[in-house]
Amino acid sequence: MTDLIAHVSHRPVQKMRIVKKLATFAAGLLVSFGAFAAEGGHLMQSGTDLGDRASLQRGAKLYMNYCSGCHSLKYLRYSRMAEDLGLTEDEVMANLNFTGAKVGEQIQVSMTPEHANQWFGKMPPDLSLIARVRGSDWIYTYLKSFYLDESRPLGWNNKLFPNASMPNPLWELQGLQHAEFGEPDKATGDRPVLGLKVTQPGHQNAEEFSQSVRDITTFLEYAGEPAALKRQSLGVWVILFLAAFTFLAYLLKHEYWRDVDKH
Repeated sequence: MTDLIAHVSHRPVQKMRIVKKLATFAAGLLVSFGAFAAEGGHLMQSGTDLGDRASLQRGAKLYMNYCSGCHSLKYLRYSRMAEDLGLTEDEVMANLNFTGAKVGEQIQVSMTPEHANQWFGKMPPDLSLIARVRGSDWIYTYLKSFYLDESRPLGWNNKLFPNASMPNPLWELQGLQHAEFGEPDKATGDRPVLGLKVTQPGHQNAEEFSQSVRDITTFLEYAGEPAALKRQSLGVWVILFLAAFTFLAYLLKHEYWRDVDKH
């Protein structure tokens, strides 16, 4: 009887724990949705494909030329990038290494912390895990959402991530983009960004620029988990092995139980 009473008395506590967990989960969702809304709303589909080696190679080239001056990839080595992307070490060192690092070293930036503080106020973040933290769609949308804003220190703003403290690294490819604003908010006076329009074309048209951004996003997705390439290639063989093993197990079970069924 004592055990039964103890068991029953714990039920309300267990229910309260479950309710608290559900409440915490719901609060997390609300916070996530609120942060998402504050960062500019709808995300565009990136359409990345880690199996597209050509896209990965183009993305590596674009990233190293336009992004690696400020943002490191400290969890990725030049040698690993060469192996995974189907490039020789000589090709990587000659075309993708701008810091003089050795082939076995990690991808760092040549910019010093002093210069970073002088130009940006802080050291730009490492982007090794940005795709795992933010997601590929977020990166793709972010890189396409810069617009000119004279009120900002560097002259640029971002629709997805308002008041971002970096300029548009791809403006030469995209061109100069301006924002189309809505009516001012009565409470804050802020004017919402309704849309973006390229007013001065760059070196690429809209389709070409979208592909370039997709290539960079694909490369950053790879950089976040280089092992994903091998895991995906092995996945098919693992599934085939499991299917064959399941079939053999079924035959073995049928053989063992054949005599038992007769009785």
